[in-house]
Amino acid sequence: MKNLNSIKLGIAALSVYILGGIGVFGGIWLILFWREKDFHGLGHGHTIGYLLLCVGAALSILGVLLMRIFRNHGLT
Repeated sequence: MKNLNSIKLGIAALSVYILGGIGVFGGIWLILFWREKDFHGLGHGHTIGYLLLCVGAALSILGVLLMRIFRNHGLT
């Protein structure tokens, strides 16, 4: 049972890391290519891009920290 829980925690940490990377690259794409265009009624593309860039970086850092914590405590 411990092995199954550790696999779930590892998959959760890896998915947070991957979602962060998608957010970072999506933010960069919006900053570069949607500079003064409206992004589906949410605001200018570059402002949403900066938001995605910062949130994606935070998620990537969180994913790395989770992976290190789970590995060092023997959970994965």
